[in-house]
Amino acid sequence: MATRTTAPQPAQGHREPEGAPSEPLPFVGLRAQGERLRQRIEQRLGRVLDHGAYVNGPEIEERERSLADFVGGGVTCVACSSGTDALVMALLEMGIGAGDVVFVPSFTFTATAEVVLLVGATPWYVDVDEQTMNLCPCDLERQIARARESGGGRRLRAVMAVDLFGLPADYSALDEICAREGLELIADSAQSFGAAQGGRRVGALAGLTATSFFPAKPLGGYGDGGAVFVTDAARAETLRSIREHGKGPDRYDIVRLGINGRLDSFQAAVLLVKLEVFGEETSRREALSRAYDEGLSGLPLWLPARREGAESAWAQYTLQVDDRDALRVSLQRRGVPTAVYYPLPMHLQPAYRSDSHPEGSLPVSERLCGRVVSLPMHPYQAAADTERVIEAVRSHFAD
Repeated sequence: MATRTTAPQPAQGHREPEGAPSEPLPFVGLRAQGERLRQRIEQRLGRVLDHGAYVNGPEIEERERSLADFVGGGVTCVACSSGTDALVMALLEMGIGAGDVVFVPSFTFTATAEVVLLVGATPWYVDVDEQTMNLCPCDLERQIARARESGGGRRLRAVMAVDLFGLPADYSALDEICAREGLELIADSAQSFGAAQGGRRVGALAGLTATSFFPAKPLGGYGDGGAVFVTDAARAETLRSIREHGKGPDRYDIVRLGINGRLDSFQAAVLLVKLEVFGEETSRREALSRAYDEGLSGLPLWLPARREGAESAWAQYTLQVDDRDALRVSLQRRGVPTAVYYPLPMHLQPAYRSDSHPEGSLPVSERLCGRVVSLPMHPYQAAADTERVIEAVRSHFAD
């Protein structure tokens, strides 16, 4: 669900460094992955063309079973059309709507706050931990108290945690807070499918998990796609009803409010092929992150946090640095692309502002938006390209 930002332009009159490569590195490796998997994907797509069930074809159920088996822990998977729709379906399944409050991190992608507003509820923003950049349990407790004190007759209903950049949130701490406060816990794992915590994979860390299969995600299709994972199989039937306009036993027997959230058979076919190599790709991402850690150590920047007992999916390798714009310009001149996820926190977005969270009220989120920068990260990145990125960063600080 991440969006890419425009790279900064070199200053006027700047001379390119001697020997600077003219061809920029790819930021994600979709082309290399596509070359590897093309024949298998074409075979799968051919089967869809043969049976002609382009919506709700046999690939949908097969994909749901395969993803649930991958996650383990007895979860049930409900495929859907995007990560955003997965979050909407989760909120509708919980009956969240007008008059309800959902606690969300402010440092996140737009969809996290957007979906809460789309169902008529109110997003209540929470600051994040400065190192992990995930929802901060201590600030969550503070914001719950603030929301209660604010009155207004609003019902405090749920917490939506986001596994930013692939690292699972601290679900042990969040579970404890939600149980004590009577709140539902939703995992927004759009960036972390393939990650794990405490020996359990993402999808089984919360009662309800929404994820995305946007092309640039660790497991991505060739278009939009998503899924909801539930640990209570009975909830899956409600989610399937919501996914198809709220239908009951008959197609035109509408028993609840729903959406058109179906995944098409072509995307399911692509994802079934990609799942075959996903474990290998996840291992490669981890190895790449270790190479970056080693190569960039000792520089005046913050490397991504690692938490004991947690494994990241490494959707992004995101640094924190004081003069971000200078670093980005320097890397661009050396043919190394970068991206900023995200340049503005949710509580300061024009569409999402509220009197409860004025500027300065969530200092960590606001500070991170001016410091974060992501480097190229994909499982098909050659060792020479990784060294090129590392050398470019080190050269910037040596200049």
